[in-house]
This record gives sequence, structure tokens and C-alpha cells, in this order.
Amino acid sequence: MVGVVEPLVPRMQGFGTTIFAEMSALAVETGSINLGQGFPDTDGPPSMLDAAVEAIRNGGNQYPPGPGLPELREAVAAQRRDRYGLEYDPATEVYATVGATEGIAASVLALAGPGDEVVVFEPYYDSYAATIALAGAERRPVTLRPSEGRFTFDPDELRAAVGPRTKAILVNSPHNPAGTVFTRGELEAVAAVCREHDLVAITDEVYEYLTFDGAEHIPLASLDGMRERTVSVSSAGKTFSVTGWKTGWVTAPAPYVRAVQTVKQFTTYAAGGPWQRAAAHALRHELGWVEELRVSLQAKRDRLVSGLEAAGFRTYRPQGTYFVQADIRPLGFTDGMELARALPEKAGVVAIPTQVFYDHREAGAHFVRFAFCKKDEVIDEAVERLARLT
Repeated sequence: MVGVVEPLVPRMQGFGTTIFAEMSALAVETGSINLGQGFPDTDGPPSMLDAAVEAIRNGGNQYPPGPGLPELREAVAAQRRDRYGLEYDPATEVYATVGATEGIAASVLALAGPGDEVVVFEPYYDSYAATIALAGAERRPVTLRPSEGRFTFDPDELRAAVGPRTKAILVNSPHNPAGTVFTRGELEAVAAVCREHDLVAITDEVYEYLTFDGAEHIPLASLDGMRERTVSVSSAGKTFSVTGWKTGWVTAPAPYVRAVQTVKQFTTYAAGGPWQRAAAHALRHELGWVEELRVSLQAKRDRLVSGLEAAGFRTYRPQGTYFVQADIRPLGFTDGMELARALPEKAGVVAIPTQVFYDHREAGAHFVRFAFCKKDEVIDEAVERLARLT
């Protein structure tokens, strides 16, 4: 309309359509293979799917309790105890969310506000930047750089990023999109900064089971002095290949859970009941299926890495997640955004330009991200098409 100004509030200007929506639309438009967005093309364990159907058919379709169904909170508490030795009271220290993305958003909105700063490791999942902006806070990025075949950070740069206004550090491990699983030493560096400056840590652990080559996921909350200052977020989506269910959870000391609840109860109020019930079932009974998934994903990773290298990319073999970082410079390209937008026409494949996940875009300009959580025949066809680039 003539004379209508941009209605978007200033803090959210610059956050337009996500790169995932843009590239997925391009995949549909061009008939390309979508190795951009990270979702599997197969479903989770049948008993989990049956549990959801049973819940739907047996009356589980009304509002569940706002904090989550007791059976899910109890299953999450048992998982944290049995896998990591972390004790949480399911009644006061576990909280269900609409996926991990909402859990992270509610945590940031509850714990940081105007004038505060939140430290993030870049490249970062794109919702982090938007959530920090929604809170009216400022992000302070610490860059992950390639070193000895993996991405890591300089502890001195982490310490330098913390100032008097820093409120929280947002930690993602296993890391999307870099594929890094932070070592105990790296996590100790983060923990030391949190303890020294009295910071809260918000951890995104959605890929906690999907690690490769013996890499171990270590929750930051398990380190000395960190349980009482860590808000941990995870979900069923990646663990059980049900990304569309958007069923996640927060585990934290009770005061932090109450803070998260204060925000979350005014956004979605409650997460879907049938999916909560099914996720609880899967956490109790389907971790063997998850181990088979992990093994298959490691093989898919190797399949894609081999194909990308044969096509001329330099790759960084991820220690976890769904994603491979590929350096495009050996192929004669320097701008990942430009290549990603051209790839559908050049090769019939969609990837994500990694630079959109950086504040310092020059650090990621020469990388694109490919997803390997796909059927083997899809990966094979994609790498065959990508060979056209040479």
C-alpha cells in the first residue's frame, strides 16, 4: 500500500526469509536434490510411531500439562541420569518445549534482555541470532576455525568476547553446522569462563547421540560447578528421526526452569501431547534403534565425503550431526552464496552457504554445507551430479 512503512520492529529487520526456506524452494523449483535442509528422508522407530497413533486414538488430543506430560519428564530425567550421571527432578527441573528451537528461544528470552550480551560460537544455527535480537540483547561471536581437520576455537578469543554486560554463553555440541564435537578440554575452557564471570550456559545438545569415530558427547552441565549454571536443551527430532514432531525439553535447576516457563507459557503454552507420549516411549525403549541410526549415519557421512572429494571439494569430516562442511576453493569458487544459488542449475543439487551463519562472513565465505541424512541412492545421485562441476 502506498505510504505504508515497514511494520517490522527495528531489532528484527535484517531477518528475512530463512536460507533454508529459500534454498528448499529453489530445490522444488528446479527439481534438484535437496542436501540443504537437515531432515531425514526416512521415519523413526515403528514402535514410536505406533505410540503416537495410539495416543491420538485414545484421547490424548487435548492440552497436556504446560510443563509437559509427567511420563516424558520422567523419561528425560532418567536419560540424563543413566547416560551422563546428571540428576534432575522431573517435577521441577525438566520442562517440555515445542522442539529445541523453542527451548533455546525461551531460555534466551528468559535469561537475557536489553543491554545484555550473549556469546555464541560462529558459524551458528540461524535461530540463535534471531532469538538474541528478539530479546533485545547483543551477540558476541567467537569464530570456529579449521585446525587439524576439525573446527575449533581459540580460548583467548572466548575470554576476550566476555565483558561486563555478558549474561550467557550459548554452546552447541555436537555443532551444527561445523560438525565439531567439543572435547573435554574445549568444554573446560567454556566452563572456566562461566565460573569466573558468573555466566549462565545455554546448551543445544540435539545431536547428542549422533557422534562418529568414537567422539564422545560430554554435557557441559556434567563439569565441575556447571550443573547449577547450565540450561540444557535437547529433543526427540534428531535422535529419533521425527524432526516434524517438534518435541523438545529443557533440563536445568528449578529457578532456571521457572524462568523458561514464564516465557514459554505465553508462546505455545504446551507441546503436542501425542508426540510427548511417543517420545517418552522411545527414550525408554528405542535407544538400540538410535545406535543403529548412528552407525548408518556414519556410513552415509563417509559416502558423501568420498563423493564430494571425488568431485573436487575439500571436506572436513564431521565428528557428529547431519552435515559436512565443504571448501569450494579447490573448484575455483570463492563465494559460497553465489555457488549455492547456482548449484541447482549447474548440478541439480541444493546446499546451504555457510557464510549466512557468521557475523564475520568472510570467515565462512568459501564453505557450503551438505546434509547426509538421506537415503544412499539419493547421496549417490547427488555426488554424481556434483561431479559435473569439474
